[in-house]
Amino acid sequence: MDLYEALEGRRSIRRYTTDPVSDEVLQKLLHAARLAPSWSNKQCWRFIIVREQSRKKKLAASLPDGNPCKRALAEAPVVIVLCADPQASGRADGKDYYLLDAGLAMQQLMLAAHAEGLGTCWVAWFEEATAREACQVPLPYRVVALTPLGVPARRPSPRPRKELGEIVFHEEWGNA
Repeated sequence: MDLYEALEGRRSIRRYTTDPVSDEVLQKLLHAARLAPSWSNKQCWRFIIVREQSRKKKLAASLPDGNPCKRALAEAPVVIVLCADPQASGRADGKDYYLLDAGLAMQQLMLAAHAEGLGTCWVAWFEEATAREACQVPLPYRVVALTPLGVPARRPSPRPRKELGEIVFHEEWGNA
């Protein structure tokens, strides 16, 4: 699969089969994540691989009942917990770059997962303290995001996207 196929084909997956994810494939995904760019190449991210059912259920409990990924975290064969150290990244002009650094790494992992025929779903709506306790994440690390990982039970159709003319300006704001 080429990069553009991966970009166009990746979807948020919320239902998974029970098929396992091999250690070999998981290593490929983590390698893709570690290649992501980061502030001064600090690589502030850390990944926790969760396969234990009781721990996955604790992570699922960190999501509010309205979060559509709650069941996916409990059912997927793997959950990846993305953590980052805010002190190991930059802060400039009121922006905390650890969130961007971590997001770039997770996006690369998610695209690699899609290229391997696996599904993921970015989960950021959760109670951090509960997720932190479930995986014993030490301070100063923050739990930035979670993703279920596994073979999709179904492949959703593409979601609508805004046209480039709606989101791209030339030279200054509003100049289409």
